[in-house]
Amino acid sequence: MCRIAGMVSISLTPNELTEKVGKMCDALKHGGPDDEGIFVDEKVKLALGNRRLSIIDLSKNGHQPMADMSQQVYITFNGEVYNYSELRDELLKTGAQFHSETDTEVILNAYLYWGTLAFSKLRGMFAFALYDKTKAITFLVRDTTGIKPLYYHTGAGQLTFASEVKAFEAVGVANEPDESWKVRFLAFGHIPEPYTTLKNVYSLQKGHYLSWHHHTNSYNITPYKIADGLPYITDGGLAREYLQNALKTAVNRQLIADAPIGVFLSGGVDSSLITLLANVRKEQQLKTVSIYFNEKTYDERAYQDIVLKQISGEKFAHLVRQEDFEVYFPHIISDMDMPTTDGINTWFISKYAHDVGLKAVLSGVGADELFGGYPSFNRIKYLRYLRKFPSSLFKLANYFAADRYRKISFLTHDHHLADYLLLRGLFLPTDIAEILSIDIKQVDEILFGENSISNLGGYKEEHAAWFETNLYMQNQLLRDTDVMSMSHGLEVRVPFLDEDFQQLAQRIAPAIRFDKNQPKKILIDSFKDILPNATWNRPKMGFTFPLQEWMSRHADISNEKLYKGRVARNTIKQFKKGQMHWSKVFALYQIQMHD
Repeated sequence: MCRIAGMVSISLTPNELTEKVGKMCDALKHGGPDDEGIFVDEKVKLALGNRRLSIIDLSKNGHQPMADMSQQVYITFNGEVYNYSELRDELLKTGAQFHSETDTEVILNAYLYWGTLAFSKLRGMFAFALYDKTKAITFLVRDTTGIKPLYYHTGAGQLTFASEVKAFEAVGVANEPDESWKVRFLAFGHIPEPYTTLKNVYSLQKGHYLSWHHHTNSYNITPYKIADGLPYITDGGLAREYLQNALKTAVNRQLIADAPIGVFLSGGVDSSLITLLANVRKEQQLKTVSIYFNEKTYDERAYQDIVLKQISGEKFAHLVRQEDFEVYFPHIISDMDMPTTDGINTWFISKYAHDVGLKAVLSGVGADELFGGYPSFNRIKYLRYLRKFPSSLFKLANYFAADRYRKISFLTHDHHLADYLLLRGLFLPTDIAEILSIDIKQVDEILFGENSISNLGGYKEEHAAWFETNLYMQNQLLRDTDVMSMSHGLEVRVPFLDEDFQQLAQRIAPAIRFDKNQPKKILIDSFKDILPNATWNRPKMGFTFPLQEWMSRHADISNEKLYKGRVARNTIKQFKKGQMHWSKVFALYQIQMHD
């Protein structure tokens, strides 16, 4: 796990390239505190940079950027390839040579043998740049789930890429802000891919690679993920058996590390299951990290303790208080990279994991999206009925007083993002226009100007799964998990998002995969032999902090005088009366910080 950066530029000297990429790496040092390296090819004006967090092969043999034995191919790599051992054995039979035990070198040899077909053979979370000296092509590659971030900027014969947006600002590349980011942020609570806060800096799409051709200074972007087209699994017993085997495999291969590894335990189904499965493999070596609160409504110690009694290894529990939130709040804002209304919980638990000596942890992210763990899986059916009415009728919803009913006005737009925003959106377009003092037509064009996607599942559970996976998890959970954990030099692994496990889950017939009465029933039934009854036979809480209370007491966040305009100030007033969710106030706070 690392942070990566790089640049190709026909107008810069090799020394200038080295200096700029060095500054980009300095901006990313928090995510790779163990080592730094820069490779420069003067002929094609290329510089690759790397900040390393050593987890597999802790020796100097893992130094990056890395070249193959013949120095034909160079790579700077962020992530983990969990099936690297199997691929290594296969490549050794072809005559491949290795000088290290790293997964990084496996990627190099896999590319030499299979070319770009190698990308689809990798199982893991990754973002890397690979330079083929012979073909004079540099590839930017991102994993099929988009767990690891990769941003790029092109123009005037130049390609710049990095793991975080702040690296572009550090060297004056694309300093101009994207004028639309505030609109998107107020609507979604995050900035959805491929957009960022900077103009012409984009996120590379998951499951794709960008090919930069050095001879022509041109590029193209190509998908490498191809759907398998396998039939549905319609037998419930077989589905449960397959899920058991696939998740055990995913957990076991994600526990591979030469550095200390642990697991986040919140007390819910997902983290409890991952913890129990990891304990079978690691036992005394496994460290668990949990958080608890003085606020009883949010405290899950009772459920955490039930699981902790069943496992070995060291157990770390940390009390997080209002005072801690106040002290660390400026650091949290700084570490966000881009504005978001999530990630505070991940920042704290990652800090504590780092403090007890961990470099990698397993997390339960991804199960809710795969198996119907959110309210949207039940609410999606109402959209099916609402969409039968004329869209013009929904304009009347703007006149409702309650926010939950006003959101129906999103359906004025016949667009899949309008459907999603009705389920998960923050501010309405009319409110966004007033907050930012811009025309409502401009807001609508930014949010709904691109083509809508159809055939997402007919407002059934598969439709909700697409929304939660490709919009909420992709743009908020995964990005925030990555940036907040890496701000502490910690790698977060997500077994539920193992590619083979995901493919299996998506092959299970919807009637079996989703249950209208019990969220994630098939997952729970598959592991009832190890899951304590109390972890699942209770209301869902999620990994939630007492932010409603903490933000209401925060001197700046709740200060009406800091906010401009009627909508913003009314939102703060409602929040202080307990009538508004903290996420809307937190979004407004970040917007006013950038004014």
